[in-house]
Amino acid sequence: MENSFQVTEDVLASNNMRFVNYLIDLIPQYGIVYGAIYLLFYIAESTSNYALNDFLLELSTLQDYIFTYSIMLGYYFFMEGFTNRTLGKYVTKTLVVTANGNKPTYLDILKRSFCRLIPFDALSFLGAKGKGWHDSLSKTYVVDVNKFEAKRKLQGELNLIGKQ
Repeated sequence: MENSFQVTEDVLASNNMRFVNYLIDLIPQYGIVYGAIYLLFYIAESTSNYALNDFLLELSTLQDYIFTYSIMLGYYFFMEGFTNRTLGKYVTKTLVVTANGNKPTYLDILKRSFCRLIPFDALSFLGAKGKGWHDSLSKTYVVDVNKFEAKRKLQGELNLIGKQ
């Protein structure tokens, strides 16, 4: 009698944890953006490439958004793609998983990352507990690691009892 594990609402990260994740994740994102801009200005100045310097100073709003959102997408894709976590999720002890508790595929993470660009995605947390649009559309969940591991262990033990 094999029961497959399913993520349930009791293991989901709270909206407060998710908000803290967001705030913490802003720090490295801003650091990368400002670091990249500083590096580009430094290169422009040290090579006397004033065209690059002028280009950076005259970025349009659209170009600024493209640059900033590219950094954001890259941050979430690489962090969640390789570790199922971001820096914020490490601090709050949360994790990204699929409905059956497995590691999401890179395609799932890519969908999740692009869904963050949806206007008002952050407001989607005013609804269901711990579930935003970027979670729903990518069919992923952010779970509290301690609750998730405890439930998974219990499920495994129940499956062992059922086999005996």
